[in-house]
Amino acid sequence: MQTIKPIKLGTTKTSLKEKLGSAEMGKLWATYMGNSMSKCIISYYLQHVKDPDIRTLLENALKLCNEFMKITTEIFNKENFPIPIGFGKDDVNLGAPRLFEDEFYVHYLKYTAKAGMSIYNIAIPLVFRKDVKEFFIYCMNCTITLMEQIKELLMNKGFIIKPPIIPVPDKAEFVDSDFLNGFFGHVRPLHALEIAHFYDNIENNVTSKALIMAFAQVVKDEQIRELFEKGRDLTAKNIESYMKVLHMENLPAPSFLDDLVTKSTFSPFSDKVMLFHKVDMFSMKIRAFGNSIAVNGRHDIGLLYTKSFMKIGVFVEKAAKIMIEKGWMEQPPYAVDRKKLASE
Repeated sequence: MQTIKPIKLGTTKTSLKEKLGSAEMGKLWATYMGNSMSKCIISYYLQHVKDPDIRTLLENALKLCNEFMKITTEIFNKENFPIPIGFGKDDVNLGAPRLFEDEFYVHYLKYTAKAGMSIYNIAIPLVFRKDVKEFFIYCMNCTITLMEQIKELLMNKGFIIKPPIIPVPDKAEFVDSDFLNGFFGHVRPLHALEIAHFYDNIENNVTSKALIMAFAQVVKDEQIRELFEKGRDLTAKNIESYMKVLHMENLPAPSFLDDLVTKSTFSPFSDKVMLFHKVDMFSMKIRAFGNSIAVNGRHDIGLLYTKSFMKIGVFVEKAAKIMIEKGWMEQPPYAVDRKKLASE
């Protein structure tokens, strides 16, 4: 059944001859970088996975990484756009001992699939060139399919609990004057959107904590190790704060995944790819906090997310400075420096 009536236009304003705009360049660049990183991580996971279902899931994810990078490369080549350096064989040691148990791989894929969907979802309304738009729609559809496989596997194997159950409302009604209260007076219970975002943030952070704990365990550079340890402790405090809010409402929360990290201290990844990965994951947290604040009503919850936002921002800045100092931060496409041109 067709639900949207088509608009018949005499001509089209976009074609393959049209130059890539800033939205196309930026999102294609981010897609290539993220998938080149994921390819390294997932290739290593496949060396140790024992569960046949989880192996199939990892193989599906790796196929998507390779396909998305291939299509992105083809578009770049047509435009004489330099292929990003990204990450490759030098950033992963496939012969390294097992660092994670099989269950962790599924939680990790859910986290990274969310990150991919965020890139593609934002790209679709921003890009106009037909081939690029169709590519991001394809990426989104493929990642949604992968996400459904991930969720089904998580539930069937008992690796996860669903978001908390709350009663169906008796009727539609408007809020009272105490809706925004959080510190004084009557504090209302959490509403459905607030609960959903607390669950999502806890789910993201328990995965992030296990990963950064593993990275701190194997990283070679002491400065980066110290940063990872601070990030681990910061993430743990955030998780505990979010869990406390749900528990105060007698609602369940996802559990920690720390036990899924082995005791290996032999690094499977380069310090460069691990630091980039944590910058990327912590940046995703900032986006998640923004979404959480947008649907929140209570003052105390707003303050909690704002504090988390600021602390995560400090971590990302410190990590970015280390990457710059070591010459590891690759330059995204950028606008013309008119001032520099004028001085030449």
